[in-house]
Amino acid sequence: MNLEKICQEVILVAQEAGQFIAAEAKKFSTASVEYKAVNNVVSYVDKETEKLIVSRLEQILPEAGFITEEGTVETKDQNGLNWIIDPLDGTANFIHSLPNYSVSLALAQGKDVLVGVIYNVCTQETFSATKGGGAFRNGEKISVSANKHLGESLLATGFPYYKFDNQYKYLKILESLMQKTHGLRRMGSAAIDLAYVACGYFDGFYEYNLNSWDMAAGILLITEAGGVATDFSGTDEHLFRGDVVAGSAVHTELLAEIQKFWI
Repeated sequence: MNLEKICQEVILVAQEAGQFIAAEAKKFSTASVEYKAVNNVVSYVDKETEKLIVSRLEQILPEAGFITEEGTVETKDQNGLNWIIDPLDGTANFIHSLPNYSVSLALAQGKDVLVGVIYNVCTQETFSATKGGGAFRNGEKISVSANKHLGESLLATGFPYYKFDNQYKYLKILESLMQKTHGLRRMGSAAIDLAYVACGYFDGFYEYNLNSWDMAAGILLITEAGGVATDFSGTDEHLFRGDVVAGSAVHTELLAEIQKFWI
């Protein structure tokens, strides 16, 4: 399997999907918003973008299955070869015209991510990585931050929108890190957060209640850029477990801080 060739083709798909989203943003009406829950929204743009992506990726690798956010195609064996798709990461931002949302596409064999592409629709940045091939932003090689200490770091996180039973522990982590870092940012697109860790804008990222499509491409970007990604227990089960800690050399300190309250 030529991962580099596949990656270049996936980049074109992500950019095409991003152009569709950008065009729809100019005429989008909140009247078309659907609610999965009070703070979990979806639009026709998510669904139509996903259909577009699926149709293109089927042509690139017909033998691969799909794991998608909007469920427009049936999911096959999670442990097999799958495209993992988030057609519009940051939907709440999109419907409120907040310019921070992305397309996130990955190819994985089970939990082993082989190709990852994130396209930031609003900045037109393309982040890409292949397993063993490095990580890139607009074709230029990137690497994680050189910061080694949590006290020097700027972190990103996200807020859960379901399963609030762990909210107290999450808020204790937030309270602690607010006092031990340069700050935390909640931008509303986990895929962009992870891409920005990969190129050194953020030193680390953590969140729970994520899905595989939120993080698959991003964690490959980070590991190929010299960083580390684990779940909150420090294992490599993050892709399908739902919690992730990813970062540069501060990962060890960040994970230890999280584990004070989480485990």
